[in-house]
Amino acid sequence: MGFWGCYLVGRSGEPLIGHPALRNSRERLTLREYRADGWQVWSHPTKPPLGSMTALSDAARAPVLLGFVMDGACVAVEAAAPHSGSWYACLGRAPMAALLDRDGATVEDLFLPPEDAAARAVRWAAETGQDVREGPLLELLRIEWPEQSAEELFFAFLDRLGVESLSG
Repeated sequence: MGFWGCYLVGRSGEPLIGHPALRNSRERLTLREYRADGWQVWSHPTKPPLGSMTALSDAARAPVLLGFVMDGACVAVEAAAPHSGSWYACLGRAPMAALLDRDGATVEDLFLPPEDAAARAVRWAAETGQDVREGPLLELLRIEWPEQSAEELFFAFLDRLGVESLSG
């Protein structure tokens, strides 16, 4: 069984967990890393309830993103921004489909198609001040069976959104 947990990503001059929208989960959040331009990545060891990303985005007045890593094989992405709204994407479509099938759901029931998710991701990134290209994002969103871990795939997605690591 692989890793199950969440990564919460946001940009703030103060620790992101200080926002009232995270009141009920802040004790379980751990700072994983700071990234360039004031971005913070926090981890949470279990399934959400981290609350609404829309509420957090509204409270922070900035875009936020949540990556829920499921069994170390796939990631459910929930993103929200004050102007472009919220959207859901999937990284690792085939493992996600297998997990959802247990409950009778499909990837298409819960997540945007890769093309739509990439377009929404570009708008989300624009709200952060980044000018990113759709193609590199679409490449990751179309991966059926990831060759890397779900965590690595998620952090590659962050890099392509312009939420760049401090180490390079």
